Amino acid sequence: MENVTVYTMKFCPYCERAKALLKQKSIAFKEVMVADDDDAMWDELYKKSGMKTMPQIFHKEKVIGGYTDLAELDKKDGLASLKA
Repeated sequence: MENVTVYTMKFCPYCERAKALLKQKSIAFKEVMVADDDDAMWDELYKKSGMKTMPQIFHKEKVIGGYTDLAELDKKDGLASLKA
């Protein structure tokens, strides 16, 4: 079961980097593609994360952040905290 959810959008290089890093570290994740014009989903995500950018990465419903935050977490613990 995936404990990590990655909200992404088309043509997003940071989304691709985040997914590649998770795959490299063998972290299972669920990807949710968000359309540019899906205002309801964007509003819902903003309420959950406080972010207006993509990707938005969550671990067990807790916001991790975007790609840069994921890369920082990788430097700290090699993403081991996401495997729990």
